Amino acid sequence: MDSTRSTAGDVDRKHRSQNSFIRDDRAIEGLPIRLVIALVVGVAALALMLNMLGGIGDVGDTEVTVEIEDDELIEADEDGEAGEVKVSVIDENGNNVENATVIATAASAQLDGVVEARTGEEPSSLSGSYDLEDNEAVLDFDGDQSLRADQDIGEIELEVIPPSDSNYIDEQPNPEIRVVSSF
Repeated sequence: MDSTRSTAGDVDRKHRSQNSFIRDDRAIEGLPIRLVIALVVGVAALALMLNMLGGIGDVGDTEVTVEIEDDELIEADEDGEAGEVKVSVIDENGNNVENATVIATAASAQLDGVVEARTGEEPSSLSGSYDLEDNEAVLDFDGDQSLRADQDIGEIELEVIPPSDSNYIDEQPNPEIRVVSSF
């Protein structure tokens, strides 16, 4: 018996497959949409991966905050030693932060300008005598704080500018200094 035997069905199938390939235009229509879908899925997956990697940079950052020494209440329009507030700058683990700048700005209390103090430096304008450590500063309000006529209490916000050569950040709210009309 001969194995090269062909039947009419074989010829018909061969002819049909060649004709169907030539006439089949589905592949050219389906290919671009498949490429677009693959591209969209790939870009979405890449965006997710880059977003995850972008968050890794925050791992080494350490939050800093301010601790207010003595009393966090000052009287409106008070000057001299009573208008000075001693603060300490620490990180989230309680470690001292040196070479930071503490800035006081008006919140619900009024403040003429901005009061600024650098840790470890004692300004010459202070009325009181302070023995400051490297993480401590004294904010001298010198009568610049006040309240509106209808107000009995207000707040002054504190912000820390950490040393530029460190991994410290100040993104969380810090304690506020309260300004009162009278004790």
